[in-house]
Amino acid sequence: MSYPEGILHKVTRPARYAGGEWNSTIKDWDQAEVRFAFAYPDQYEVGMSNLALQILCDLINRQHGMLAERVFAPWIDMEAEMRQAGIPLLSLESGHPIKEFDIIGFSLNYELIYTNVLNMLDLAGIPVLACERGDSYPLVIAGGSCALSPEPLADFIDVFVIGEGEEVTLELINVFRKWKKGDGGKEELLIELAEIPGIYVPSMYEVGYHPDGTVAFVKPTMSEGKSTVERRIVKELPPSPIRPVVPYIEVIHDRGVVEIQRGCSRGCRFCQAGMIYRPRRERSSEEILEVVEELERNCGYEEICLLSLSSSDYCDIDKVVNALAKRYRGRALSVSLPSLRIDNFSLKLMNSLGWGKKTSLTFAPEAGTERLRKAINKDVSDESVLTSIYGALGKGWTRFKLYFLLGLPTETDEDVAAIPVLLHRFYSLKGSTRPQIRINLATFVPKAHTPFQWVAQDTEEQLSAKQRVVRQGVRRLGIQVSWHDTKMSLLEAIMSRGDRRLGKVIHRAWQNGCTFDGWNEHFDYKKWAQAFEEEGLDPSFYAHRQRSLDEVLPWAHINVGVSDAFLREEYQRCLEGKQTPDCNDGQCNACGLQQWHPACQNRIEIAGVAS
Repeated sequence: MSYPEGILHKVTRPARYAGGEWNSTIKDWDQAEVRFAFAYPDQYEVGMSNLALQILCDLINRQHGMLAERVFAPWIDMEAEMRQAGIPLLSLESGHPIKEFDIIGFSLNYELIYTNVLNMLDLAGIPVLACERGDSYPLVIAGGSCALSPEPLADFIDVFVIGEGEEVTLELINVFRKWKKGDGGKEELLIELAEIPGIYVPSMYEVGYHPDGTVAFVKPTMSEGKSTVERRIVKELPPSPIRPVVPYIEVIHDRGVVEIQRGCSRGCRFCQAGMIYRPRRERSSEEILEVVEELERNCGYEEICLLSLSSSDYCDIDKVVNALAKRYRGRALSVSLPSLRIDNFSLKLMNSLGWGKKTSLTFAPEAGTERLRKAINKDVSDESVLTSIYGALGKGWTRFKLYFLLGLPTETDEDVAAIPVLLHRFYSLKGSTRPQIRINLATFVPKAHTPFQWVAQDTEEQLSAKQRVVRQGVRRLGIQVSWHDTKMSLLEAIMSRGDRRLGKVIHRAWQNGCTFDGWNEHFDYKKWAQAFEEEGLDPSFYAHRQRSLDEVLPWAHINVGVSDAFLREEYQRCLEGKQTPDCNDGQCNACGLQQWHPACQNRIEIAGVAS
């Protein structure tokens, strides 16, 4: 089965739903013992830019008796056509209804896609509430960064994968395969799955609340249940996909991707990824070069992205870039390095990058003053920012994109006013070429499992005022400024630190018509406000309330490895304006991982630090 051509002719970008892309894998449906639908709850162009999708689908399809296919959230026009024609949600590879798969796995990387999860289940003909899904329905699981604060979606998801999924997903599927051959019910399956490290089954936990609305406890309902669920970590990076699916249409990141390292030890206090993907693990330079060669051979990309949270921290980055320059000079291939740090980005590296097409350089100073950067543990001086920009200009780079965060803890009016002052200094740089600068003013959103998980988010009025200060300050420079919708940032803050009661709000908002909330043209906060009012919950309680350091947080039962004691200490160091050095430089900061991960144990022994 596939979507009828008569429908595809009516919708925008029909290739989103046609399948058959280059390198797509179609396995024998009838021979598969377990059929897995990888569901990305956003538009095709966004989901196909997600490396985890490529990794996990490739990994599952390499296993005998397992089958993985993809499905994305249909865009508004396609959904309308499907509902009118009574057509269910179908997979891309074989066109089977999603309802016929054994397992549906959602990837959760952004809080504003939660209503899309419900919508995709409904389009598939599957009850959105987990309690209404009997043995005949697929097992619904979810993973990704948002799964580390899972409670808002606890009503809808059977099983959460906590942490990195390469190993635990296969373990889960193998348990499911054995269960499927027997005659046990779904409850028996969930009990067995809960025994797997890194698996959280929300229906097997209960939550209590204090009269003031704060969480009193999160505990297992069974005496033998785990009080905490530990994040799964892979010791070594899995093989990088060398034959990824190549879309027929342009996607958000239309390029080949090599994950050169995972994790970051810099310790920026606002950054959730820097906390939840520790420790840092690197791929060998030899493997990186081999993967790039295979990607070019198998996909024909003109751009290769060397992906990591901080690409210039990779130990052999100069070696890799120079080797690529030597191998591909004169050919239509460029290399991009996302997440470059201003303080250690060498002119030598920029020279090496210059062999290909010069794309824009992206830097993230985050704050306008050195004081605030120290408070968030990103010690980048104004001079290092200016030196890097000036050096890049001298080597022919003219376009720059700079990211700033508004509403950071301890931020003052002076810190905000310093952003346009710094930008004015960029334009005063001596030289024949005037830089072309775009800036993005993101809103600080407190995230779980970070040193700032206790802090209040700025109100809409405060954030709007700060945005105006920056926009007015750079008006005469001709700088293109983009900024986040404050109401979208409010909803993100609510969901990122929410408890289980938010499930009713999400359900109500979806019933009110909310989908694609991360897209400005479809976001409607009035519908969300109505949902909060109807369910008797206050948005400010979740977003604008400063939490005490001893409050039981809704994600207290999820152990990511970084201890609460470390997070509290880091929060206090922020208030004192103190920095914490990168543990990769030799000194262990005792974040918590040293107690149970070999990569950290090795560094501790070298540094002579007791665990």
